[in-house]
Amino acid sequence: MFYVYVIRSKVKEYRYIGYTSDLRERLEQHNAGKNRSTKSYVPYELIYYEAYDSDGKARKREIALKKNSAAKEELFKRLEI
Repeated sequence: MFYVYVIRSKVKEYRYIGYTSDLRERLEQHNAGKNRSTKSYVPYELIYYEAYDSDGKARKREIALKKNSAAKEELFKRLEI
């Protein structure tokens, strides 16, 4: 399985959207400061994820959320964040 996920910093108002094949390990990497985009706002909590059966579908959804602010805002509104 492949996952599109949203994490939120526990110390600052910062959210990050990504995709991975190992959600647990990826969250650990974010919290260990191993991601350049997120290391400044450690620690993080997982607030949302979607599961996909292919890498391509997950990557396409991640890009759609990152590039299309309307889709991202719709998701965040649904999550009430």
